[in-house]
Amino acid sequence: MECYLDNSAPTAVDEEVASLLGKLMTKGFGNPSSLHNIGFEAEKVLDAAKRDLAKILRCQESELIFTSGGSESNNQALTGSFLANTRRAKHIITTAIEHPSVSETLEFLKAYGCRVDILGVDGDGHIDLSELESLLQPDTLLVSIMHVNNETGAVEPIAEAGKLIKEKSPGCIFHVDDVQGFGKLKLVPKEAGIDLLSVSAHKLHGPKGAGLLYAKTGVKLSPLIFGGGQQAGRRSGTENVPGAAGLAFSAKKLYDNLDENFKKLQELRAVLLDNLDELEGISVNGGDAPHIVSLTVQDVRSEVLLHALEQNGIYVSAGSACSSHKKNSVSKTLTAMGLSEKEASSTIRISTSSKNTVEEMLYTAETIKKEVKNLRRFVRR
Repeated sequence: MECYLDNSAPTAVDEEVASLLGKLMTKGFGNPSSLHNIGFEAEKVLDAAKRDLAKILRCQESELIFTSGGSESNNQALTGSFLANTRRAKHIITTAIEHPSVSETLEFLKAYGCRVDILGVDGDGHIDLSELESLLQPDTLLVSIMHVNNETGAVEPIAEAGKLIKEKSPGCIFHVDDVQGFGKLKLVPKEAGIDLLSVSAHKLHGPKGAGLLYAKTGVKLSPLIFGGGQQAGRRSGTENVPGAAGLAFSAKKLYDNLDENFKKLQELRAVLLDNLDELEGISVNGGDAPHIVSLTVQDVRSEVLLHALEQNGIYVSAGSACSSHKKNSVSKTLTAMGLSEKEASSTIRISTSSKNTVEEMLYTAETIKKEVKNLRRFVRR
């Protein structure tokens, strides 16, 4: 049996989405800025994608910017806000568990005078709203908090944070990285006080290289890419029509079945954990969202267990795929939650999608138990 359980990295492209992409790449290939009919047809596809996404986010179509993915959306939100508001205080608040596309962007902005405060998290990966309140200043430029953590599945109190931000610092911009939550959990930007929100298609059974940034009307945002002035000058470059259409199609398909998918993901998580319950020396790190399970396995290094599972056709990760290429790196998210470096180095991430099955969870649990017992025998020698 083959079990792909690394869906927080990329998901497999949905077959209907792949079919749509093929048609658009071979027959709907026009430049939406062209004045002839082929260009007009491409523009209609782009407009339809924007309409579908605007309905999901309950926003205006003009508030959506197509990007190349979540990392670009996060960079655009942070750097674009900083550059567009140079006369304001350069104070930004974020958390200790953000994706590198947020944390490393803020490190870059520090060189240009940006002052960054970091919110800590508890043992379950949640921020403390009272700490956020203490850090907020009347002239704080921006707060960036991810919705669902990509390593542990911890769900942050976004609506409560948005309410607090708007009450304490009304002019502050609230950015949410929703790459891991979009398509799985309900979140309406305007209801939660969100000004900027990032999305990526390849977490939704859509194509790689496509993403979205919701930017609330009135939020000042400088472009990072200059050129032909596409997308009202906010992100130049010929639009990725197949990517945008694939993002919209996959998102609509997920949101049409959101409650059903959520229940299935909960079931998959429960089956996995129930069948691992008898294994000693294993602990779950946080995990409010049902599709991400972070497991620390005592006495077994994550890379060793990962490859042992791979030999059995099971594919998981040792953490965030975006930072796994860095040698000797220890998860900042896990250490921020209080895990030791040894514990963090013995942690795997299992991430499911609605396309996974109960049978796969049963097989995965039995294989983990078998391989962990075998590997521990070698360690204890």
